[in-house]
Amino acid sequence: MLLRLLLLVSFLQISHAQNNLVKGVVFSEGQALVGASVIVYGSKIGTITDAAGAFVLQLPNIKNPRVIISYLGHKSFIKKINKKQKDLGNIFLEIDDQLEEVVVSGTLKPVSKLDSPVPVELYTQTFFKANPTPSIFEALEIINGIRPQLNCNVCNTGDIHINGQEGSYTMILIDGLPIVSGLSSVYGLSGIPQSLIERVEIVKGPASTLYGSEAIGGVINLITKMPENANKLSFDTFVSGWGEVNTDVGYKYKLSDQSRGLLGVNYFNYSNPIDNNDDGFTDLTIQDRVSIFNKFEVDKKLSIATRFVYEDRWGGQVNWNSSFRGGDQTYGESIYTSRIEFFGNYKFNEELSFQFSLNDHNQNSVYGTTIFNADQAIGFGQFIWNKSVKKNDFLIGLAYRYTYFDDNTTATFDDDNSKNNAEKTHLPGVFIQNEIKINEQKTLLLGMRYDYNSIHGNILTPRLNYKTSNKEQTSTFRLSLGSGYRVTQVFTEDHAALTGAREVVFLNDLKPEKSWNINVNFVRKIYLNQGHLINFDSSIFRTVFSNKIIPNYDRNPNQIIYDNLSGTSLTQGASININALFQNSLRLNLGITYIDSHIKEKGIKSTPYLTESFQGVWRIEKKINRYGLSLDLTGSITGPMKLPLLGELDPRAPNSPTFSIINFQLTKRWNNTTEFYCGVKNILDFTPDKNSIARSNDPFDRDLLNDNPYELTFDPSYVYTSNQGIRLFFGLRWNLN
Repeated sequence: MLLRLLLLVSFLQISHAQNNLVKGVVFSEGQALVGASVIVYGSKIGTITDAAGAFVLQLPNIKNPRVIISYLGHKSFIKKINKKQKDLGNIFLEIDDQLEEVVVSGTLKPVSKLDSPVPVELYTQTFFKANPTPSIFEALEIINGIRPQLNCNVCNTGDIHINGQEGSYTMILIDGLPIVSGLSSVYGLSGIPQSLIERVEIVKGPASTLYGSEAIGGVINLITKMPENANKLSFDTFVSGWGEVNTDVGYKYKLSDQSRGLLGVNYFNYSNPIDNNDDGFTDLTIQDRVSIFNKFEVDKKLSIATRFVYEDRWGGQVNWNSSFRGGDQTYGESIYTSRIEFFGNYKFNEELSFQFSLNDHNQNSVYGTTIFNADQAIGFGQFIWNKSVKKNDFLIGLAYRYTYFDDNTTATFDDDNSKNNAEKTHLPGVFIQNEIKINEQKTLLLGMRYDYNSIHGNILTPRLNYKTSNKEQTSTFRLSLGSGYRVTQVFTEDHAALTGAREVVFLNDLKPEKSWNINVNFVRKIYLNQGHLINFDSSIFRTVFSNKIIPNYDRNPNQIIYDNLSGTSLTQGASININALFQNSLRLNLGITYIDSHIKEKGIKSTPYLTESFQGVWRIEKKINRYGLSLDLTGSITGPMKLPLLGELDPRAPNSPTFSIINFQLTKRWNNTTEFYCGVKNILDFTPDKNSIARSNDPFDRDLLNDNPYELTFDPSYVYTSNQGIRLFFGLRWNLN
């Protein structure tokens, strides 16, 4: 009898144990993962996958257990187990392209993207490879809420808009330092090779508390590669059907046991004048550019980088050559750009560091007969001290920025003394922030910055950020409230002013612009069966401006008139991003942003120029791992924008049409060292109307009285996207690890 009782108890225990077993098979990129970790959340119970990627795990007797599956270099998979589902089937781990999603732009210190109280978007080099471009300026076009905006139909200069706000409100950082700004924001963006970028971090909304002036609309932080993360030797080149050639070469070297360096060279050339719209002008600017980058580290304490850029570009009438430069026979815009940068960081210890940068930007240019020569030098230094005290994480910064600007215009000429007077601006500042860890799910960040501008005086910019999430961190809510400011840069406010017959007029001494912004962000991760993952990231934003600087094109067709707005300016809207990963190696990135931007002055409400009502982006990636193939479909759609006309008789459309740019790419990989890629850009062959340049037949306005029923003058500032149509491209990548 006793023996039967013991056998019955043993049978019941075995049956109960079998009922508590969970099993599955773990894959990555179509291959079984050997040695992947499988543990029960909140316990020490776990196992690893076998040679076939399979596992069987005994669950503890707890309610709603959660299993966490992880593997080095991959994102963890979390699954809540119910009573009915004990076979998880095939589980596909996603490769962690985002370096554990560590970001620095939101708080000036490394922090997990998930834990950051400031919403930061992060994009790696892998993301941008889906649409290869010769510069980071063009690469950003497939990011939701970010739109590269061309400002000149002839020289193809541009800036970057964030959530519909002008490019002058966007601060471009390299490794967290304000290197591309002022004069260099016109041509400096096109000289940043995409191959040198490890990742791009984007903060939408005012970030002046940490970064000062120009960060009124947002920050785009370009994080360059660290030598230890780079390949020993890399090569990437592609050509397009229009004749563009772009080549990147990278080499990692070792100076000593404690120091390593990374050398990168980028060369871009386009020398094939094309005039498909038959207006007599080049559809794409002729360019010849070289960029040399060198970065090295010493003993993990000192990091120094240098970059040299030289570019020769011109656009204009297709028969133009350098012999016509500055003359009035054949119209051309010719720009020689020479730029050198030096920047780095020194860590005294884990709490104290010093950031520094110095750059000099020289521009020698002609726009028809208008000569514009300018030089800008910016020196920057910043001490950062970080100290944690219990639940408080303090960060204190002491910064100084010096800007020197000189050109050959009246902007830097002293009429009283009849001599040149270069503009020199001193901008010392101090900021403090406290990140309060209320508990594991809740974080509060408070910050304040004080700047003293040598021209405009005292400026204060506060911020507040709050984050809360659930225990599983699958749902996160963030609230951001902050102020921003921007000090105008006189002759670089609107580059189009140099390119036509319009005269720039400043009615008064412009006051600094200020803004208040509120942003509500909600992120939700949904883990589905069989390893599917869907991530929703949505935001609602609202920015109110005071002293907004508005260019007026309408008061006088021959002028661009600048003045501080006496009324109100508002930009508000909403955005949503959907990122999905499926077990069949299909990845979707979809996004749309709705923008409501308007100006109200003297009871009259109007829409700003070149502000889209909506924008959508997408990236669809399908991997066929068996053959080493990847298919990428990328694109964007942009809603109507108000365009600057030359008067009531101007026959050109007052608004741009809704247009879409779609690209396709096929990539073939061999042995993780070689990739061949090819594709088609602008599949729909969308280009602006052929009459975009007003009076292209008379660029020097010699014959305005004849054959001019609309009373126009030559004007290339009516532009909203590139004239470059459909084209094929082919490329090759090779890496030696």
